[in-house]
Amino acid sequence: MKNLRLFQRVGALYFSIFFLLLLSFHVSAQNIDEENKTEKLRLGVLDIAPSPHKGRIIGLTAWSLGSYTATMISLNNAWYSQYERSKFHFFNDNAEWLQMDKVGHAWTAYSEGLYGVALYRWAGLKDKKAIWIGGMAGTFFQAGIEVLDGFSARWGASLGDLIANSTGSALVIFQELAWEEQRFRLKFSAHRPDYKDFDTPLQLRAVDLYGTSIAEQLLKDYNGQTYWLTVNPSTFIKNPDSKFPKWLSIAVGYGGEGIFGGHFNQWTDDEGVYHDYESNIPRTRQYYLSLDVDLDRIPTNSKLLKVVLGAVNVLKFPAPALEFGKGGTKFHGIYY
Repeated sequence: MKNLRLFQRVGALYFSIFFLLLLSFHVSAQNIDEENKTEKLRLGVLDIAPSPHKGRIIGLTAWSLGSYTATMISLNNAWYSQYERSKFHFFNDNAEWLQMDKVGHAWTAYSEGLYGVALYRWAGLKDKKAIWIGGMAGTFFQAGIEVLDGFSARWGASLGDLIANSTGSALVIFQELAWEEQRFRLKFSAHRPDYKDFDTPLQLRAVDLYGTSIAEQLLKDYNGQTYWLTVNPSTFIKNPDSKFPKWLSIAVGYGGEGIFGGHFNQWTDDEGVYHDYESNIPRTRQYYLSLDVDLDRIPTNSKLLKVVLGAVNVLKFPAPALEFGKGGTKFHGIYY
């Protein structure tokens, strides 16, 4: 279930990126000013509507609700319908996966909130409306999965997930209201773990949990994922003559290693054989200090490039990093 939920979160995120990239095509738009409906302007689809654009708002809302409804129905039919139903209930999974899944929830809600704010601004909503409606997109989208979980006898809604979702959305909304920009950002990076030196049961366990393809492992494997909180110092510098690069950010990361189960590295395989690696494969937390590039602050006159940079600015830029953990301090020339 952990893999499915992570796939759904990341899939929703990149479906949003795909939609943003579709904005590179130009279309004609009319009646962009509700106060003067006789006025007709030709808007490029990358242009932000100067006032509420009825067509964009209806289209954006219909697309969001339609795709969300279709996703939830498909998910219910493909997965939850195979298991016993129950009354709505909560399940405490806060101690699982070294909390990597909770940080993942926050990052996904934050990222979807960024896209939501950008899209509703593009549709011409007044700024505070765009911030509140768009910023809550991640919490709204992911709440459906918690509802399905809550009615499943095998699982249950997770209060920890709901708090993480809300935290991600709140980070977007607070900063837009307070500073009209994102000074702190949640970002994501991943690499493909190498299990070839592990014995056969562990390799099979990794395949069962995380898949075999590069895409599956990048999306599912907590052992290769890192979540980052970045801060852009230039946004706090009031001196207009400061030489500090506006695109440079400082990043603090969190990851995990040796994760082969929700709580423990112990499991029973499909043949009924019990495996216990709890003592020789330690589950460890890892912390990182690195630099990052704030792609929104890269100067460009290209509207298309600006959209693309903004869409991928939820991903950490590969850079040197210091790693801190139980194994001591390590230096990575390039970490991603």
